[in-house]
Amino acid sequence: MIRVAMLSYWHVHAWDYTREAQAHPATEIVAVWDEIPARGEEAASKLGVPFISDLDQLLAREDIDGVIVDTPTNIHRDVMVKAAQAGKHIFTEKVLALTTKEVNEIVNAVEEAGVKLTVSLPRLNDWYTASIEKVLESGDLGKVTMVRVRLSHNGATAGWLPEHFYSLEECGGGALIDLGCHPMYLTRLFLGELPVQVQASYGYVTGKDVEDNAISVLTTGSGAIGIVEAGFVNAHSPFTIEIHGTEGSLLYGTPDAKVLVRSNKNGESEWTEAGQESGRIKAFEQWADHIQNGTTAVDNIRMAQELTMLMEASNRSVAEKRAVRLEEIR
Repeated sequence: MIRVAMLSYWHVHAWDYTREAQAHPATEIVAVWDEIPARGEEAASKLGVPFISDLDQLLAREDIDGVIVDTPTNIHRDVMVKAAQAGKHIFTEKVLALTTKEVNEIVNAVEEAGVKLTVSLPRLNDWYTASIEKVLESGDLGKVTMVRVRLSHNGATAGWLPEHFYSLEECGGGALIDLGCHPMYLTRLFLGELPVQVQASYGYVTGKDVEDNAISVLTTGSGAIGIVEAGFVNAHSPFTIEIHGTEGSLLYGTPDAKVLVRSNKNGESEWTEAGQESGRIKAFEQWADHIQNGTTAVDNIRMAQELTMLMEASNRSVAEKRAVRLEEIR
């Protein structure tokens, strides 16, 4: 049995991961720590496990094998480096950290300690992602020239996002670094290559300290363009994916949850629905498997590293009002 401690209930998905840990046959929650003691004590009481107010004390316990990190993003680096050095496996909410420098410090600590790290990038595992990858592998779209992924909700205008999600200090940003993570890593995946340049633009519709409306444009060395869109201020914006190539195009979520393809290679004059592939197991299950089998989440960690790099470049682009080359991000 993998004995797990919950590290903070700051993030809106912390209870989702709690339920996943409770449901998994190989994991059990045995302790809670939170940077806000009252919140941690309440969660621990609900779970029937001890609340440990001192993080170092918790990490020193031999009856804890791993941790689920849902702290404010700005303390991810310190919490995860400590956890790795204490020999604890780590499952964490995205983003892994706010800067590439911090990400590299976490990954280095994980590698040195020999513990297992997995980052929650859930839409990589969904059926539509697997289905789209199969279409791309078939070559029916030809060379990919443009990818656009949009994910948006009305959390800021409807008032259901927690107030601390608008903290620039804790979050490192708003709509893009939170919700926009998903279209960012999907766009990177479907482009098939790491972009060389990023240019972003942020909007502040509700006047928060962080952006609530955002777009980031990624340019690759081969000339393909990726468009990443996210927002907290849109009432009925469907999750959409567009991929265009020299021989065809693909649409998903416009607005139905179907993968539609039109390709010159197939002589198609109409849109046809692609086959529905099975998705991959959830990130939390992958983490447990890596711990049990002694394997490493190589692709997951690489994607998490690149995600932070693209987010950091987007933030710098807005701050400096210019396009940012990824070679500048260290």
